[in-house]
Amino acid sequence: MDIRVLQYFLAVAREESITKAAEALRMTQPPLSRQLKDLEDELGKQLLIRGNKKVTLTEDGMLLRKRAEELVDLMEKTKAELASSNENINGEIHIGCGETEAISFLAQAAQNLQKKHPLIHYHIYSGDAERVMEKLDKGLIDFGLLVGPTDISKYDYIRLPMKDLWGVLMRKDSPLAEKETISAEDLWDKPLIISHQSSINSEMFSWLKTDLSKLNIAATYDLVYNAAQFVKKGFGYVIALDKLINTTGNSNLCFKPLFPPLEAELCIVWKKYQVLSRASNTFLQQLQQELENLQP
Repeated sequence: MDIRVLQYFLAVAREESITKAAEALRMTQPPLSRQLKDLEDELGKQLLIRGNKKVTLTEDGMLLRKRAEELVDLMEKTKAELASSNENINGEIHIGCGETEAISFLAQAAQNLQKKHPLIHYHIYSGDAERVMEKLDKGLIDFGLLVGPTDISKYDYIRLPMKDLWGVLMRKDSPLAEKETISAEDLWDKPLIISHQSSINSEMFSWLKTDLSKLNIAATYDLVYNAAQFVKKGFGYVIALDKLINTTGNSNLCFKPLFPPLEAELCIVWKKYQVLSRASNTFLQQLQQELENLQP
């Protein structure tokens, strides 16, 4: 498959029209239609359903769209890496991370590096460890910031000296808000809002000292900011990491740590045996320098 033809296919999928896609691509409709038909013949699959008003994707077409987006992204990333030079380092650095205050460590490294190499640009993707590692394995990101226990044996990595603290985010007028810390027993009868990742976290499972099926899991979340909006309305209690939601000032929310304390380790990972781009390698060196600066 030609990358150029995949780009044509993605344009049609985006515009839902061969005519509009041809206009966006600044080409005429007949050669575009012919390229798409040749692509279907090559794959032996129907990719498009050509309706009177719009073009829709078949199930095979939806699969190809997902893979084509990944391939095109990887191609653009590779082109940017090759365009970089030793004298004037530039390029794109792609970072995937979970929600954690430790992202400020990477931000500080990027800020310090920007003073020396202002042509390096950064792309930040949010997601749990599984999604971050999936992007890393496919070569779509350069580094991942992982939160909590994860098998990192297949990666090179840097463990960060700081750790995140698990606790409960709740309204200040909640019954549990009077407590200094929250025990597992405190949560057994409460409506809980938990992250998708913590729901399969073995450490969290052990700390709760009961089967998840016996708990009142009222909702799950990906982004704690969204979960916090449910808490503000009195929907339930969020099990979350500290320092992600502002609970100071006029906020009607508070955060109480778990007891016994439950901490989440943090590490920065990248693919083993990978030849890093000049920009990525320079960023990695900056991260290592930032770590040295943290040493007493």
